[in-house]
Amino acid sequence: MADKTNVLTFEHEILPVLTQRRSPRAYTNKPIPAEVVEQVFTAASSSASCFGEQPWRYILGNQSTSPEAFQKILGSMMEFNQVWAKNAGALVVGVAKLNFSHDNNPNNWAKYDVGQATATLAIEATELGLQIHQMAGFKPDVLRTSFNIPEGYEPVVVFTLGYPGPASDLPDPLREREEAPRTRKPLAEFLFEGAWPTPEGERYDQATV
Repeated sequence: MADKTNVLTFEHEILPVLTQRRSPRAYTNKPIPAEVVEQVFTAASSSASCFGEQPWRYILGNQSTSPEAFQKILGSMMEFNQVWAKNAGALVVGVAKLNFSHDNNPNNWAKYDVGQATATLAIEATELGLQIHQMAGFKPDVLRTSFNIPEGYEPVVVFTLGYPGPASDLPDPLREREEAPRTRKPLAEFLFEGAWPTPEGERYDQATV
């Protein structure tokens, strides 16, 4: 069952699972069944990629089945992320293969495609009652050393995977952020039909920063 906490409201109707996807910091350490993990990452396989390269690679650290890897990933993260991420059922590193397999030329879209695949698995996770929280606050060189990631591959994201828990489990500042209403920019701020907007037509004042 999808997580129904703090869902988004839009002026146009979209798939409910998209409104339910969020990036929580409160997690339970409930184990994630192996078949659920496989279902989530199978969803990543459905994502589009340049030349069908599928340049994404994922390193999974599961608290219950691969705790050493979990701790390695946790140790690569900035301390402010470790505080809450340590409670997630799993931590994951998203890695991009930087060159095409068919000709070894640079794949300038590899990181974009890792992002597409991760967004796709996030939706599948949401549908299954899990959530992911993607982070930039980590040290790629630590991950490269800890997992012997070879040249030609680059860690581009770390994210939690797990069952969301109560916001009351978080320290006050994080709890307040967890419970704050979620907002998104209106279409007028990012959808420009026909041409780039003139300064007079821009509406960046409409968003909640």
